Amino acid sequence: MRVLGIESSCDDTAAAVYDASAGLLSNVVASQVSVHEAYGGVVPELASREHIRSIVPVVEQALAAAGSCQGEIDGIAATAGPGLIGSLLVGLCFAKSLAYALKKPILGVDHLEAHLFAIFLERQVDFPYVALLVSGGHTSLFRVEGFDKVVFLGGTRDDAAGEAFDKAAKQMGLGYPGGVAIDRLARDGDRACFPFPRAWLSQESADFSFSGLKTALRVFLSSAEGKAARQEDIAASFQEAIVEVLVGKTLAAAKRERIPRVVLAGGVSANSRLRAKADEDGNRAGIEVHFPSRALCTDNAAMVAFLGERRMSAGHASGLDLNVYAASRFSR
Repeated sequence: MRVLGIESSCDDTAAAVYDASAGLLSNVVASQVSVHEAYGGVVPELASREHIRSIVPVVEQALAAAGSCQGEIDGIAATAGPGLIGSLLVGLCFAKSLAYALKKPILGVDHLEAHLFAIFLERQVDFPYVALLVSGGHTSLFRVEGFDKVVFLGGTRDDAAGEAFDKAAKQMGLGYPGGVAIDRLARDGDRACFPFPRAWLSQESADFSFSGLKTALRVFLSSAEGKAARQEDIAASFQEAIVEVLVGKTLAAAKRERIPRVVLAGGVSANSRLRAKADEDGNRAGIEVHFPSRALCTDNAAMVAFLGERRMSAGHASGLDLNVYAASRFSR
């Protein structure tokens, strides 16, 4: 089966073609960073308008790169949620229209679930595994038992790790996207310079909390010590406070679930310190750590096309009454 995947949950317009026999044939992403940079974050209305401008050329590029015409597509998979409603509507409405015109089946794909399986585009990982999904809008832990079975273990009680990185960068005047700026600056800093708080919550909790850390940074930056400190040391210390909790809770969840392997997913899993510490601590604990290449950590349609193909091949499909949803379906 050959599936066209479409992703438009936030500020990237993406399309990809995945073939069950040949693998990933194309993966095209149109970024909106230059559009939102002046505002220090994603502006939903602007994002929707950019998706409208980009969706047709991006899909055409994906089909051309795959050497495939519309008639050779066996099905269409599109992100239905969670995400920005306006952005999601552009991608899903286009996908439904194309499916109707071509008389092809359509499948709505959950954006978070797609991230959890992106690793399979590059390597095989045995089921089950514990997955940490960490991005600008989500920080959650899952037990992944198969392509149709995902169990929610815990998530953030307030802010996502990616949001904490972005807000920290904004407070420090580092520009957008903030997570990338923090990661780059922290490479020349001292991770142990400033003892920012770690919110571990209870010992058995798989939940996260980063709102207090953001407050601690704001208070520190307004102090005499903060004003005199090197930004590299602030960035490195702040980053370490987030990474230490992410890795610690992920490995603890793997031990509780008695699963010797974990997968990191989502945009923040591209963070260099997170990847390094997960590898280091995982090796010490005897737990395999897997993460996709950075291009597959951020939003993309390859993961949507892949999961769509797996599920459509198993007989799943959605109707044309399929609609979008803003909030995650995973919660306690």
